Amino acid sequence: MSRRDQIKMSDAEVIAFLEEERTVTCATNGHDGWPHLMPLWYVLRDGQIWSWTYAKSQKVRNLERDERVTLQVEAGETYDQLRGVMLRARAVIHRDTDAVAALGTEIFTRYAGGHELDEGTRAMVAAQAPKRVALQFVEEARVTWDHRKLGGVY
Repeated sequence: MSRRDQIKMSDAEVIAFLEEERTVTCATNGHDGWPHLMPLWYVLRDGQIWSWTYAKSQKVRNLERDERVTLQVEAGETYDQLRGVMLRARAVIHRDTDAVAALGTEIFTRYAGGHELDEGTRAMVAAQAPKRVALQFVEEARVTWDHRKLGGVY
């Protein structure tokens, strides 16, 4: 078995990892050909990564030109603990304000530890929703790694 096969995550491991981690790095293609990388908070919906961002952000402008995106979520402080998921995906931009607000509420609930949001946070999400878009990332290809599976043997 190759090292690549040894460290590959199963589908269930990928979902568990993505549910555990908190930040995805999103790489879009800039107008000048340079990659544009930005961190995003996210939620999983039916195994897909969803996020929200300001409609006038550079990443949205890039995605309006070219829907291709690379996403990466990673963890680990030392080589033997490195693990991550890199996805090639197509971004779908959703602009319906109610859908954007629902996603914003879902994201803030996740990052509040699953606790019910207070009225102030709900009002803040509702106020931001008209200025934001929801980003759905439709996976096309995946690379994963979990160095913990090597058991300290490299």
